[in-house]
Amino acid sequence: MKKILFAFPVAAAAMLLLQFSGDPLPLGSPIPSPETKMKDISGTEVSLKDAQTKKGLLVMFSCNTCPYVIKNQSRTYEVCKYAQGNGIGVVILNSNEAKRSEDDSYEDMKTYAKEQGYNWYYLVDKNSSLADAFGANRTPECFLFDGSGKLVYHGAIDDNPSDASAVSRKHLITAIDEMNAGKEVSVKQTKSVGCSIKRL
Repeated sequence: MKKILFAFPVAAAAMLLLQFSGDPLPLGSPIPSPETKMKDISGTEVSLKDAQTKKGLLVMFSCNTCPYVIKNQSRTYEVCKYAQGNGIGVVILNSNEAKRSEDDSYEDMKTYAKEQGYNWYYLVDKNSSLADAFGANRTPECFLFDGSGKLVYHGAIDDNPSDASAVSRKHLITAIDEMNAGKEVSVKQTKSVGCSIKRL
């Protein structure tokens, strides 16, 4: 009996080790691993440095399958298009390495992006290396960098991931507006709500 009871905490500890527990990228930090090349759905190899513009870079961790991603898809499209319209580079990273043989495969990423009308980079984050570098844990989870490559906002798209009709503040769009106006971002960090990134 003692052996059985001892096995439970050991098993629980092993499960915790499978969860990424790194700290998120601190505000003011430069873009991590900017020159790491990743495969885009177009077949080309792209780095965050390639995607960055003089006005900044939006990096969003997402996927094809998370219910929160699906629920937020119209808002993802809206904010990515808004960022592009304001001269900001846009990259969506799929870091679900543990699901590459399932619905987050490269081929499924291409299909999903076409269905959603993506007109920006959708990259395979192999072995979740960029998610680890960013300290990203959720999908969707957003990181906005200014023109100098400094992190000015980290968190959710808006203040109601569960219900688009109940949104009272569009965090990311507001941060883009403030950044482009040369102002300090008023709300720099919010809580990302979504599925955990499926690391190996």
